[in-house]
Amino acid sequence: MPGSVRPFLTPDDLAGARLERDVGTPGAFPYTRGIQPDMYRGRPWTMRQYAGFATAADSNRRFQYLLARGVTGLSVAFDLPTQIGYDSDHRLAAGEVGRVGVAIDSIEDMAVLLDGIPVDRVSTSMTINATAIILLALYAAVARRHGTPFGALAGTVQNDILKEYVARGTYIFPPRPSLRLVTDVMAFCAREMPRWNTISVSGYHIREAGATAAQEVAFTLAHACAYLQAAADAGLDIDEVGERLSFFFNVHNDFLEEIAKFRAARRLWARLMRNRFGATSPRAEQMRFHAQTAGSTLTAQQPDNNIVRVALQALAAVLGGTQSLHCNGRDEALALPTEESAAIALRTQQIILHETGVANTVDPVGGAYAVEALTDRLDREAVALMDTIEARGGALQAIESGLVQQQIQDAAYRAQQAVDRGETVVVGVNRFANRGEAAGVAGELFRLDPAVERGQIERVRAVRAGRSEQVWRSALAEVERTARDGVNLVPPIIAACEARATLGEIADALRRVFGEYQETSTR
Repeated sequence: MPGSVRPFLTPDDLAGARLERDVGTPGAFPYTRGIQPDMYRGRPWTMRQYAGFATAADSNRRFQYLLARGVTGLSVAFDLPTQIGYDSDHRLAAGEVGRVGVAIDSIEDMAVLLDGIPVDRVSTSMTINATAIILLALYAAVARRHGTPFGALAGTVQNDILKEYVARGTYIFPPRPSLRLVTDVMAFCAREMPRWNTISVSGYHIREAGATAAQEVAFTLAHACAYLQAAADAGLDIDEVGERLSFFFNVHNDFLEEIAKFRAARRLWARLMRNRFGATSPRAEQMRFHAQTAGSTLTAQQPDNNIVRVALQALAAVLGGTQSLHCNGRDEALALPTEESAAIALRTQQIILHETGVANTVDPVGGAYAVEALTDRLDREAVALMDTIEARGGALQAIESGLVQQQIQDAAYRAQQAVDRGETVVVGVNRFANRGEAAGVAGELFRLDPAVERGQIERVRAVRAGRSEQVWRSALAEVERTARDGVNLVPPIIAACEARATLGEIADALRRVFGEYQETSTR
């Protein structure tokens, strides 16, 4: 967006920045220049392609395809029924099974999804929130079935329910019991799965909903503070929790602003951890984050232009110091990505790493007047927004009052107006459009076979038919009792998964205790 930084800057623009304190050196507090002294010279970022569609078997084949082409970490997308706690044969799941991710109804589906994947050597990220505790339990149950100890498992579960209330809407329970599920996962993993990142606080979806760069940072960090406070209130050690907490950010179009956004977020988080929460572990102060290119910037018109958009966004993430990265496919404004599009997206990362030379120097943009000035500006703007949230009682209260939702909606409206007026140029859409050109890409788009839903329904019904009724009923009753008693829910949910209770049945047991959240208007 024009005007995000002044046309010309000098050292005077950084005079008040106190470079020694606010910028420093890579690997040292406040980590503005990166969390490791050698950054990608010592270890490249993880190329973690996001995938998941149709059945567990279909998604497993895509994972094997990506691993064979150099992906170094998996990231699982789940379909909408799985995200909101419905089995594939539920009436509300009709037409949605396997469409925006993989359908996972039971331990048998999870076993197929992970078939042939060495879970003790390949880290897995699961983008799941309202049912995060159930999907983690399914993952752990499959690992135990194959004799893999929980302590060997490495990965991340998103588990960021607060952003669902402000940006996505795939929540089930009210915010307060949902926070209890988050802290139960934190406590269990601290004890049993020490290599697992228990939460990935997501600014990605906040930005996709229309937030500005400063809002993305501020609202994401406000949510992270709420999770840390809930963990502290539950008696968990802040350093231990902080060491397993990660972030997930968007990479939007404004190249310099995005680089600065990551640098500002990193040092703001370091200050919060040290000064507000009293963290003493350097690892707890370090912001580790995954980045994904911005789906909202992809266009159905002239979709091959998306390859260029994604490449520039990915480069901004690398220059901003990301720890892992997903590149979107060129055709995702039209359909799920084809194998060819997924391969191009992966090759984009590999070209950046191996051909551009940007990974050979730590923070190569550090000290650039424009970048440092933008970093300072975003830092200030994010702090001001966070102060407003704190004045309203904190993140949970700001969500319940609709404050955060309204600010995102207002920003989204302003951004769309700028596009409609032509002030923000979208190549191929509001400028340089080819009249009469049909949207599309060379070759076929991905099409989901309608038979997928019928087959998945048959599979979940077969699981129910083949289990011991007494065992699974007893396991579900224990989940419900534990939810009422306030004891950690992860162990009984793992037991329910092993008893072949379905995801929907476990979610229903929790619904009976916690109820369901109904959104209130923000106007």
